[in-house]
Amino acid sequence: QVQLVESGGGLVQPGGSLSLSCAASGFTFDKHAIGWFHQAPGKEREGVICINFSDNSTHYGDSVQGRFTISRDDTKGTVYLHMNSLKPEDTAVYYCAAATRCSGYPWDYWGQGTQVTVSS
Repeated sequence: QVQLVESGGGLVQPGGSLSLSCAASGFTFDKHAIGWFHQAPGKEREGVICINFSDNSTHYGDSVQGRFTISRDDTKGTVYLHMNSLKPEDTAVYYCAAATRCSGYPWDYWGQGTQVTVSS
């Protein structure tokens, strides 16, 4: 059974940093991609960043280019979202999801989400 569990959310001041974790189990890492999405109150869920495990290629949303990065630890079955220079508009529930590739395939599995609040 595929399971994705996010953790690491919380309250951070503008300009600060925060890292989120997505612990994945129940599927073969190198045949999938993991993406991070966020959804702010009253807005649509949108993609933030994604990594293809087969070739380690990454894809960034326009709003996070240069501020967010993604990394993986295959030994722990975990993907990390590293967020820097956080802005109040980054406040949202952050989800990780799994698909065959970052684009062109449906996101088959989702975590439950973790809240990130950027505020002074």
